[in-house]
Amino acid sequence: MLVDDVGDVIVTNDGATILKQLDVEHPAGKVLVELAQLQDEEVGDGTTSVVIVAAELLKSADALVKSRIHPTTVINGYRLACKEALRYLEKNLSIPVEDLGDETILGAARTSMSSKIIGANADFFSEMVVKAAKLVKTTDATGKVLYPIKAVNVLKAHGKSARESMLVEGYALNCTIASEAMPRKIQNPKIACLDFSLQKSKMHLDLRGRRRPREARSDPPRRN
Repeated sequence: MLVDDVGDVIVTNDGATILKQLDVEHPAGKVLVELAQLQDEEVGDGTTSVVIVAAELLKSADALVKSRIHPTTVINGYRLACKEALRYLEKNLSIPVEDLGDETILGAARTSMSSKIIGANADFFSEMVVKAAKLVKTTDATGKVLYPIKAVNVLKAHGKSARESMLVEGYALNCTIASEAMPRKIQNPKIACLDFSLQKSKMHLDLRGRRRPREARSDPPRRN
């Protein structure tokens, strides 16, 4: 339970949310906060675990520096260990998605949602998430399969329950109609793609011919 200066109460067990609400001033602490936020944005889970691992690495690095080992040597050692760890994961623990099967992927999604707010509806949302990830599946020129998760957007709407959420196989705009007389559905529409904004903008004042104020002029001030 977190209570801020205003008095708002936040009840959560998410590591990224807890660290985000804390007022951290120490540089190493700020690194851990940013690390948790990046983990939450990129993966969506494991924020607490990544903070614990990073804290232990910093603790070990501090002990090495106190033993008169240069920080550059410690950094090079960590980079070498990172490369070896990635090589081991790719060789022994990496399995192609096609070989896992849908049930294994659904189980992984269900496990990731178990500690979130929608944990009670993990079965419902796991199928939706896996299907959305498959819809944005792309293959680059080298034949590598990519899943750009940022291409999946979440639109929030009030008034219904969580189980009434739906997956739109296309592009959805979270907006309302300007008039009730407008049609709700159009077959074979023509879409205009504009690369400039249609919003109103203030016109710049024409200051040509006007004398600039003294602080904006380059001529020296007069002396009596």
